Amino acid sequence: MRSNVLAAACALVAAGSVHASPTATERQLPNRAANLPAVSASGNAFWVGKERFYVRGIDYQPGGSSVNTDPLADTKICSRDIQRFKDLGVNTIRVYSVDNSKDHTDCMKQLNDAGIYLVLDVNNPLYSINRDKPEPSYNDVYLQSVFATIDEFAKYSNTLAFFSGNEVINDLPPTVKSAPYVKATTRDMRQYIGSRGYRKIPVGYSAADVSDNRMQTADYFNCGTDDERSDFFAFNDYSWCSPSSFMQSGWDQKVKNFTGYGIPIFLSEWGCTKGKRDFSELSALMSDQMSGVYSGGLLYEYSHEGNDFGIVDVSGESNSVKESDDFDAFKSALAKYPAPSGDGGFTSTTKSAACPTQDTIWDLGKWGESALPAIPEGAKKYMTDGAGDGPGLKGSGSQNAGGTSTGTAAPGSGSVSATASGDNGGTGRPAPPMDMSFLAVTGVVGFFTLVGTLLL
Repeated sequence: MRSNVLAAACALVAAGSVHASPTATERQLPNRAANLPAVSASGNAFWVGKERFYVRGIDYQPGGSSVNTDPLADTKICSRDIQRFKDLGVNTIRVYSVDNSKDHTDCMKQLNDAGIYLVLDVNNPLYSINRDKPEPSYNDVYLQSVFATIDEFAKYSNTLAFFSGNEVINDLPPTVKSAPYVKATTRDMRQYIGSRGYRKIPVGYSAADVSDNRMQTADYFNCGTDDERSDFFAFNDYSWCSPSSFMQSGWDQKVKNFTGYGIPIFLSEWGCTKGKRDFSELSALMSDQMSGVYSGGLLYEYSHEGNDFGIVDVSGESNSVKESDDFDAFKSALAKYPAPSGDGGFTSTTKSAACPTQDTIWDLGKWGESALPAIPEGAKKYMTDGAGDGPGLKGSGSQNAGGTSTGTAAPGSGSVSATASGDNGGTGRPAPPMDMSFLAVTGVVGFFTLVGTLLL
């Protein structure tokens, strides 16, 4: 009996060993078609599978907002610049404006092959929330353009995240009243992504470098019901002007202020130009001084656009690119300060903030502390039917197009009830990656315990 059990056990072990042992490694040919793994948001960090992901990137809009062209729809332009991105060693770029009527397959594939992700603003000068007159600019024509941009870029695995707005709220008190409309757009984007059956691409807001309302803005975009809250928060910061340090710049207080915030944070723009740019900001941003709270940042910016921020000079659509000393300095800083290893001391719990109380600085008018406008009636059909073709950068514009919101949203109204395939999409936030290797160990221990019992 015992010998039979032992023989059977050994056979099972042998079978398991054969199953568990590695197979012979075969030489794999280069595969240009392989997609980068998608980035997700969980706890207060970004992840690629079980690995913590840090944004180590640069802002990219050659020609600037005045030209309003799409660098990712022009293969000649993106090919020219992706070579430099690879040389720098960045893993992410941010683009502020794209043409949602065009195809972006080639440039996105080139970015993919270079190991580079995209953080994308969904607005452009013609289709955006007007900070001075936000109520009429939040309408179904605007949302159709936003959703069409999502349709175009959701299919690329290296689309890291979407920005629902950039510096809509600034240092002028009246602009605070635009916050409910930007937050409603964030809600609508997240609902559209879920309703159309796309992967959970993170959606968040990029705030201006305004200390007076930064914390209220951050709390506001992370308060309320789950469907209303952002997946991450980002802000622009130019307070570290070399020579400086973690404490001298005040970055230590920005870590303290956001400790326990509950969702990922990164710097959507950084890189003071008041002193010599040595990019020593990375010494803190890529260290355990900040990794428990922040997930990296994006240097402002790639090309000179009538200011002192760019690190290259480009000549229109030509292949002429002149790299400045700042290019080499940034490249050296990225190499000197790699991404932290391990999980960086992240917080696994995702939690909401309390909505900020209204005062002389934070005054949302008729919306009070937490109410939001309901999605415009004419935009509801996009959740099931899709947005259709985008208007591009030459459309008629949306800011006074009509089709505005006519009521107040009920709490939870932005939740996904069903996806395009008929499945319940949900708006919940994924749990942090879990190491499942302990199950294998537990299984082996349990097996030999069973064998020992049978042999007694």
